[in-house]
Amino acid sequence: MTIDYKKTQKDLYQPKLSPSIIDVPEMVFIMVDGYGDPNTSAEYQSAVEILYGLSYSIKMSKKNGDRPEGYFDYVVPPLEGLWWHRDGSVISDIFDKAQFAWTSMIRQPEFVTSEVFDSLKGVLAKKKPELDLSLARLEKFTEGLCAQILHIGSYDDEPATMAMLERFIAQIGMQPDFTKKRRHHEVYLNDPRKTAPEKLKTVIRYPIRRKED
Repeated sequence: MTIDYKKTQKDLYQPKLSPSIIDVPEMVFIMVDGYGDPNTSAEYQSAVEILYGLSYSIKMSKKNGDRPEGYFDYVVPPLEGLWWHRDGSVISDIFDKAQFAWTSMIRQPEFVTSEVFDSLKGVLAKKKPELDLSLARLEKFTEGLCAQILHIGSYDDEPATMAMLERFIAQIGMQPDFTKKRRHHEVYLNDPRKTAPEKLKTVIRYPIRRKED
């Protein structure tokens, strides 16, 4: 049986077009940090290549004699990103993308330990020596209480959806809780290279906490 998290954890990957609250549990991710416009930055493109290279090396480890303990068949989860501005401020102007800072990441199954990660990193380094795999890290990430919404359409049209999410957060007596660990979070459910902009599906997630009196 092949596990597809998008189907087994629909609350994380299939939110509605109207905002909702979710308590996001601890998950394991491969992460790469960087700066710049994701549309033009070689650094961002390299990060994505590193993430997918490592993720598929782990998935295919069952075929090359490196099958990790506890391995099960699964679908590689979608690309995700944490976003903020270079100066540390919260994303507001999405059109000045050159000022973006980001953590690009892909979720990993629970059996991926630091030992598994380091081992498969070595395997990929032999196949893709041009990739700087030292940029990648394995990290447990607990996002906690969040509000989220599904955005359908171009990434440049996200502000209207973000505004809807922000109004919802205020209406329920909460406020965004952005910190160095809790950021503007997006989950990309389509491949933008193969999907028309108006059909792109993106989960937008904000960390939240109760309003201070």
